[in-house]
Formats: sequence, C-alpha cells, structure tokens
Amino acid sequence: MFRLDGKTALVTGAGRGIGLGIARALGHQGAQLVINDLFEDRAEAARDELAGEGVAAIAAPFDVTDGDAVRRAIEALGAVDILVNNAGIPGREGMELKAFVDMSPDEWRPQVDVNLYGVLNTTHAVLPGMRERGSGRIIMVSSDAGRVGTQAGVTIYGSCKAAAVQLVRNLSQEVAPLGITVNAIALGLMNNLPEEYSDHLVRGIPLGRLGTPEDAAAAVVYLASAESSWVTGQLLPVNGGNVPA
Repeated sequence: MFRLDGKTALVTGAGRGIGLGIARALGHQGAQLVINDLFEDRAEAARDELAGEGVAAIAAPFDVTDGDAVRRAIEALGAVDILVNNAGIPGREGMELKAFVDMSPDEWRPQVDVNLYGVLNTTHAVLPGMRERGSGRIIMVSSDAGRVGTQAGVTIYGSCKAAAVQLVRNLSQEVAPLGITVNAIALGLMNNLPEEYSDHLVRGIPLGRLGTPEDAAAAVVYLASAESSWVTGQLLPVNGGNVPA
C-alpha cells in the first residue's frame, strides 16, 4: 500500500528537518524526488544523504517567494505529480515570541512572503501540468497555530498558515473535477524545540511526546498515495492528540 512508483514528488524546504523527513518517506515509497531548498548546498547535501540510502533525488534550489524563479524551475522539471508545500519560516526567532503590537509591517513581510505567497507560487506553477495529465496531489504542511489559538507571539505565522489552509479548502473544490486532490496537515509541537522547553511542553500533549519528521511524513505519504483518492479539501491534525478547546 501507499506505493508512489512512477510519480515525481517536489518537496519545498526539504534540505533538512521535517521537509527532509517527508522527502525521505516519499522516496522510500518509490517516488522520484525533487528536493527544494533556498540554499543550494543544503538541497545538494540532502540529495546526497538520500542517495546513500538508495533513494534517487534531484536538488532544485530556488526561492519559493520568487514567482518567476518558481515557474522556471517547474518548467525545467517537467511533470510534478505530487507537490508538498513544506517551506516556511516560524513565527519566532528561536523561542523568542514577539507580540503583534510590537511588530512592524517590515517584520510581517518575510512570514507572509514565505508562508503564504510561497504556497501560492508553487501551487499555481504545478497546476497547469496536473490539469493536463488529469491527476495530481497537492499537500500543505500547516500548523496548529493556523487551526486554533496556540500561544501569544505567533499571530502573523498562524494567520498565514490559516490562510493557506483556506486556500486548500477552496482550491480543492475547484480542481476536484480535474482529478487533483488538495489537502493539508496541521503539525503540533515538534522535536526541533530547544531541550529546556521540551519537558514543560510535552506535559500538555496527550500522547506524551513531541512530534517527529517521521510522524509528519507518514501523513503526507498517505495523502500523496492512490489510497487517499477520495480525500480532498481536508485538514489532518498530526499533533499527539491536542483538540480545540
């Protein structure tokens, strides 16, 4: 089940962390991988790491906020059967949270550009080819910050993630007759947090641990597979059991 042989999967922001974990899982299920990252050396290092595991991949460094660069990259790649919109920047620098009232508009812009316009650019670029082939999978990696109110200091980040999820819901209706599904996952607290915060935060997670790239990847593999062909316009929480209050 969940085999992806013969499919080309583009994962944005896949040079490390969650994106790399998602790319690894898709590759082990047979997908031909395209690893995107803003930084060429990171994309190439991820490609080489996966090659050592017997997973073939192409490094495709480009900036998702640059619509022209995205279009050129997609044209050069040819068919993209699976798009995973993972590239993003957090709503905080390290763990320093900043209240919305204390932010300037210049500080909003990078998060809006990457977390929202990046998704718009890549999705818009792959859709014509998917429409022509009559099939495709688009998957958005979102966050609980865009699903429920999580904490102070992530207002812009959460708003961008929520907007991208609403894009998923509306776009799914538009492209369903074309054979294309559009879904999202909402990640909870992940294991990339500083250790001094982990013990405190994990106590609030019903399943008793932080999430891993493998947890995110398993959900993405399902949504990318033929077995999810009757699932579209959905947001799947992957968060250890946290539910809205």
